Amino acid sequence: MPLHPVILSGGSGTRLWPLSRAALPKQLLPLAGPRTMLQETVLRLHGIAGIGAPLVVCNNDHRFLIAEQLREIGVEPLGIFLEPMGRNTAPAAAVAALTLLKRDPDAVMLLLPADHLIDDVPAFHAAVAEGMRAVAQGRLVTFGIVPASPHTGYGYIQRGAALQGTTARQVARFVEKPDAATAEKFLAGGDYFWNSGMFLFSARQFVEELGRLRADILAACERALAAGEHDLDFCRLDKAAFADCPSDSIDYAVMEKTANAAVVPADIGWNDIGAWSALWDVGMKDADGNVVRGDVYLDGVRGSYVRAETRMVAALGVEDLLIVETADAVLVADQSRAQDVKKVVDYLKKSGRTEHEFHTRVFRPWGWYEGIDMGERFQVKRIMVKPGHKLSLQMHHHRAEHWVVVSGTARVTRDGVEQLLTEDQSTYIPLGTSHRLENPGKVPLHLIEVQSGSYLGEDDIVRFEDVYKRN
Repeated sequence: MPLHPVILSGGSGTRLWPLSRAALPKQLLPLAGPRTMLQETVLRLHGIAGIGAPLVVCNNDHRFLIAEQLREIGVEPLGIFLEPMGRNTAPAAAVAALTLLKRDPDAVMLLLPADHLIDDVPAFHAAVAEGMRAVAQGRLVTFGIVPASPHTGYGYIQRGAALQGTTARQVARFVEKPDAATAEKFLAGGDYFWNSGMFLFSARQFVEELGRLRADILAACERALAAGEHDLDFCRLDKAAFADCPSDSIDYAVMEKTANAAVVPADIGWNDIGAWSALWDVGMKDADGNVVRGDVYLDGVRGSYVRAETRMVAALGVEDLLIVETADAVLVADQSRAQDVKKVVDYLKKSGRTEHEFHTRVFRPWGWYEGIDMGERFQVKRIMVKPGHKLSLQMHHHRAEHWVVVSGTARVTRDGVEQLLTEDQSTYIPLGTSHRLENPGKVPLHLIEVQSGSYLGEDDIVRFEDVYKRN
């Protein structure tokens, strides 16, 4: 049976603020190593027998970042499917299953969240092999993590009767996140697993079960695919049809209702990195039980996670803290309050602020820009344009811009007239002038942009032409 990995990359990771934000969520960050969580998820597939190229389902706003991160590790995806809005995992799985069935009627899907950590990759491969044996018996498989503690933040799966020829078991029942006493009983009993949110099943069987149990979800996904648009390497699902799709998880929509659910026990060093405390759990600790990333000085600190992204962080005589520094926000929390970080994000949303959504460095398909300074009627940014890339042909109603090249070569178009600028040269873009910036060279272009005007928001952009087909 041909095996097709499906990577679900729609999460927002609010409990990992201030590093994880809506425009750059945790799966696109290098949280536990040099590669991003998405990259690690894809790379750990290497070595699984018969595995194909990954199909990614993601938020429309992350499409270029995901494509770039896959390119960095030399992986060409089978497709990148863009959700216009989040609708949980069942619709994402349905879109993937319907797509795979058009290519291969015998396709088997391995669904993996893009933001999980797995330390024991050989054990993960062995669990997938066991799951394939259960799929061959007509089972829809989930992977149950062998519990290391009475964790109250996970759902649980109770195992049932054994299946012949595999370590997989029938699912006796799914259990919602338990209280501490119930979790202790589950751990002591030995027949419960943490629900990992990873699945393996025949695409055809999943579609059949979804059609039987949640025909409304299946029908909406069929319409969203049929009316979707392909551009560049992406498939953009139809917004109206997908908006009509009910939001539901694979567990609720199918797995808890089907008679064919099976669970494969998986002792694979799994962690869903659901909070900063999880990174302390899996991190390399010093003699005092601290996990440190970045430019950090500690004196008399114990049991803490301290991460510095842009500046030096010093901590003295504290215990059991989470300290995370970024360019525009600092989090200080007791380890026991790790799950409450989402309350900060809720506050930022209600207050109309942007620190939950963007970092000071904002990534674009052509490169990135970063705020340096701003005040009344002015704003200063650093801009990097990748070799061979260009910004849209655009104009602004409310601001003028000065560009100063720091390094590299810039091709600037103003009202149809082109000029080349090199290091230390500059140009002026008056308000209302159509203009475009591009990098014709082979090295990154860095420049400083000074904006001045009555309104400096990013929505003051009128695009006339854009190679990335943005609105």
